Amino acid sequence: MEMILVPLERMDYWYDIDPALPELRSTATRARKWILRSICEAGSGHPGGSLSIVEILTSLYFRVMRHDPENPLWEDRDRFVLSKGHGAPGLYAILALSGYFDEEELVTLRKLGSRLQGHPSMNKTPGIDMSTGSLGQGLSIAIGMALGARLDRKDYRVYCLLGDGESQEGQVWEASMAASHFKLDNLCTILDRNQLQIDGPTEKIMSLEPTFSKFKAFGWHVIEVNGHDLKELLRAFHEAETYKGKPTLIIANTIKGKGVSFMEGSLKFHGKAPSREELDQALRELGGEA
Repeated sequence: MEMILVPLERMDYWYDIDPALPELRSTATRARKWILRSICEAGSGHPGGSLSIVEILTSLYFRVMRHDPENPLWEDRDRFVLSKGHGAPGLYAILALSGYFDEEELVTLRKLGSRLQGHPSMNKTPGIDMSTGSLGQGLSIAIGMALGARLDRKDYRVYCLLGDGESQEGQVWEASMAASHFKLDNLCTILDRNQLQIDGPTEKIMSLEPTFSKFKAFGWHVIEVNGHDLKELLRAFHEAETYKGKPTLIIANTIKGKGVSFMEGSLKFHGKAPSREELDQALRELGGEA
């Protein structure tokens, strides 16, 4: 597979005629296959919430973020915080496809001595900007990074991916107030709105709606998109980058387990690895072997 070069300069986006869109869709499919293979090989992990964020991560790492796989600690890179740390298999797949490490390393997920822990570790894995896993904390961390950029007079941007289940935690809303108070327009948060958490539908466990109005009332610029539509995502990320004076929240409406018929919208695969037979079926649905 020919690698998409990550742009190190900011650019305008011509979404509807972007010649890279078919390649981005192919990258997303390849990432899904690796997610499934790695979790199956590990015998544990979180496929549902990893599959729901694939297009978000593909957009960020192959078209939006300024970063360099050859220099993971590049001072002027954009930063990314995966607040829903259990989605690590999705992030690992995208990092491997971006060139941070070899794709074959993905099958070492959760194994003894592996650099690919069950949740992201900045001390082990190249390309990870912050260790996460304790839910509700990622946005606070991202705000610290965004404030740091301002203090250092740097133009890098900070992206934070929140789960909707973790957004029931009070710390997320305290952080939301802080981001607005400090007018952090270099911060873009994406909400993976797949509407399912480990115990059931989010609206039955602790309702988040009206999510759009709540964040708007907290002083955010809010955009709502189909989280599996690359064009909509790229438009939203461009709007976030050009909107000044407020942090931006992108509500990405997604499907848990996206791409695999028996996983889509299923609580069963929130934290359950597919069997070998289920893996084979999933790969056939996605178009053959990874």
